[in-house]
Amino acid sequence: MKKLALCFLLAAGALAQSASAQVKVNLDINIGTQPVWGPTGYNHAEYYYLPEYDVYYDVPRRRYVYWEGGRRIFAPSLPDRYHADMYHTYKVVLNEPRPYLHHDDHIRQYASYRDHRDQVVIRDSHEPKYWENKDHPEHSKWQGRDHRDHDDHH
Repeated sequence: MKKLALCFLLAAGALAQSASAQVKVNLDINIGTQPVWGPTGYNHAEYYYLPEYDVYYDVPRRRYVYWEGGRRIFAPSLPDRYHADMYHTYKVVLNEPRPYLHHDDHIRQYASYRDHRDQVVIRDSHEPKYWENKDHPEHSKWQGRDHRDHDDHH
């Protein structure tokens, strides 16, 4: 009986540690790696869903997820047929693993955002926290770059 209780406690501890690690990952700030066409207001973004084009953008991996011939395609850019204007299309931030697995839900849930053009993007923000992004027009004003910008050290 003691062995069973010990196994249970070890399993519960492992689950708690795993849950704690997941929370930590979700709280990480990744403003500096979000594209400058990404929406402001999010310190962390895993995926953007673009309702106008019905595609996803995987922020950490810098790749798009779209459909072609009934298959999901993962690619660093969209095919020309999309004629995508990332700065003027609405992006929904989705912080969940593999959101494209819930594609049908997202189509229904975010259909009303297809024509929204009023979202402020990182490039156009004058908030100092966005200056960390190396592609931001005001990146040269960012004070923290000495500590985190590895390009200066090579």
